Amino acid sequence: MKFSRAPLTTISLIAVTLLTQSMSAAELAVPDDVIFESGVEYANPDNQYLQLNLSRPRNASGQLPVVLCIHGGGFRAGNREGYNALCLRLAQRGFVAATVSYRLAPKYQFPAAVYDLKAAVRWLRANAAKYQIDPERIGVTGDSAGGHLAQFLGVTAGVARFEGDGGNADQSSQVSCVVNRYGPSNLLKSYDASVDAAEVLPLFLGGDRETAREQHILASPLNWVTPNAAPTLLLHGTEDKYVAYEQAVWMRDRLQGCGVEVELLTLPGAGHGFKGADAEKAEQALLAFFEKHLKPGGK
Repeated sequence: MKFSRAPLTTISLIAVTLLTQSMSAAELAVPDDVIFESGVEYANPDNQYLQLNLSRPRNASGQLPVVLCIHGGGFRAGNREGYNALCLRLAQRGFVAATVSYRLAPKYQFPAAVYDLKAAVRWLRANAAKYQIDPERIGVTGDSAGGHLAQFLGVTAGVARFEGDGGNADQSSQVSCVVNRYGPSNLLKSYDASVDAAEVLPLFLGGDRETAREQHILASPLNWVTPNAAPTLLLHGTEDKYVAYEQAVWMRDRLQGCGVEVELLTLPGAGHGFKGADAEKAEQALLAFFEKHLKPGGK
């Protein structure tokens, strides 16, 4: 949920981030062995025309596993283009990969983003034949706020109150596995060790932990863990100043306590947003986890 406290600095950071992501989309080099489709509409709540970008192998045969990527940005910024490059790499490894837009705070507060992302999963299943998708093998990943939302999908399968009305109601929004990259698990405790939670969370939840306590509880993935939760890989740095490392530890312990398969990859000294060797290690772990859980025989 990385943002500065100073309003002008925050605005500048958002502008630079969006410009950088737009440039990366415009300059995206699509490999010859990948089909890339941009701006595919998957739902239209409140006339928002929500879209995703889809990458898939050009010459693959049979049904393929799919990975849904959810961008971060404090629930109020960011866009799907930041995951284009990872989606292309996933496609080259035999996955269909989608990076998705969703409604942002403060105009759209929790659980609007959850409704949208569950609608995206249902859309992928509804369009499985068109895109060679295996509807039984859908994984999800995200970073920061996107990690929180990915984790939320992994622990709320079948919870009717979070389905929304984004279309394809005959399809399931359940996911097979989750890779959560430094996303928070307990929003009530996020204020205690985060430099920007007091700025970010009230915009997403309609108040702080005193005035909107119930929303903080409902929006915390930790509180929805059951033995039916999806297998999860948690990636977190010990020096994260925006989402404390303990958030990942709490999620690991809760999942373990419910008998759910879970791994925590700790990156000593890493902050919020991985760089260099940490980024490489995290991506290799992500790829290996999806290979294991979404491909027959882990291949």
